[in-house]
Amino acid sequence: MAGPSVLRRSGRFSVKLVLSYVLDWIVIVLFALVGLGISKVSPNKRPFYLADPTLNFPFKGESGTVSSRMLFIASLVGPAIIIGGVCLVFVPGPTPFKSLFSLRAWRRRVWELNTGLLGLALSLALSVLVTDGMKNLLGKPRPDMISRCQPDLEKINEHIVGGLGRAVEGAPLLVSAAICRRKDGELDDGFRSFPSGHASLSFAGLIYLSLFLCSKFAVAIPFLAPQLSKRRSLLTAAFPSRALDHSKLTPPHQNSYAPSISLLLPSSSPSAPAEKSHIPVRNQAAAPPTYLLVLILIPLGAAIFIASSRYSDYRHHGFDIISGVVLGLLTAWFAFRWYHLPIRRGAGWAWGPRSSERAFWVGVGVPGYAGSGDEGVTSARELPRGGDVESGLSSRGTDLSGGNYHGTGPGERSTEPTEDIELEQYPERWSGGSQQPLRV
Repeated sequence: MAGPSVLRRSGRFSVKLVLSYVLDWIVIVLFALVGLGISKVSPNKRPFYLADPTLNFPFKGESGTVSSRMLFIASLVGPAIIIGGVCLVFVPGPTPFKSLFSLRAWRRRVWELNTGLLGLALSLALSVLVTDGMKNLLGKPRPDMISRCQPDLEKINEHIVGGLGRAVEGAPLLVSAAICRRKDGELDDGFRSFPSGHASLSFAGLIYLSLFLCSKFAVAIPFLAPQLSKRRSLLTAAFPSRALDHSKLTPPHQNSYAPSISLLLPSSSPSAPAEKSHIPVRNQAAAPPTYLLVLILIPLGAAIFIASSRYSDYRHHGFDIISGVVLGLLTAWFAFRWYHLPIRRGAGWAWGPRSSERAFWVGVGVPGYAGSGDEGVTSARELPRGGDVESGLSSRGTDLSGGNYHGTGPGERSTEPTEDIELEQYPERWSGGSQQPLRV
């Protein structure tokens, strides 16, 4: 368990944990700044053929159908506002608290908002970094590059760098960018065709928004989950320890599929049979209302429009746009899964915060960033009475998990009374009468 120098024992938050997420924001901003810095550097300029029909489209101006400002609003500002609204209005969902404006409910809202915006920022920052890096490294000419270039045809022989034109009559000649009369930033931008930045950024922001909305409103293709007991609801509730029903719980050794949280609680009867559901397969899942597809189609349609406009504006070749779309999809999916549970199994929640003990680093042999120094394993006799399982705090103010806030808001603590968990009073309800190690 972390010492006083690591954790601020005000019963509210861990300074170390908060600083670890501040560092997340700093790193994401640095990713974006590095990408923007690369875009200010003159790119490589690939030699080109003056008579290439794919490079002789007219230059329509710098802004195009979708300007950079519109792209910024559509891919960052709009999704951020929607994410904020969803987190403030729909989180925490069904709650056992009398007021949706309780302190714990607000902490959960803030945590979901933080992870939602972190994922959006990470998706866009990675897209900017990779896109601008590839643009400058490859230096592929845009379809309107000849129009930007305004080549000096009288000096063509001075700038030939390849091709068979000198040896074979009628064969193409490759020239360097030095033949261009124009030497400003528009010429540099003419060699940034691959991949499409509008395509990658629009898909990175808007597809991330679609994934976020699908997660929060359970919009997913129906599927058959592995057989689980009804205790699964304890893990998908906003505040599991407040949704417990002692009268329906069974000893963990009677149900091998029981979630790990059930290992903390005794059964109301040592001889109670394990619960078994007999729900027909066809009734185990159902398709969401079709109107909810709007949550996917509107952001997707906006992203497709932005990407397609770059083709009609003669700013990118088709392959450049497709590559930008794939890049945006990858960063959106990666950033979403970095901070959120799978859509079909996560009940709309983000991953819980890291453990305070593992806020910045774990060594070899440690399974992950959630848990205590003992990998989250303790014995039943070590559990304090009156504990709040998901916040890692007992009603006496004792940290159950060494600062592990996995499944709650950042540094979330509770002083509200909860059900007493007195495993030491029920030794007969555990197999063999012995206290087995339990995972908190």
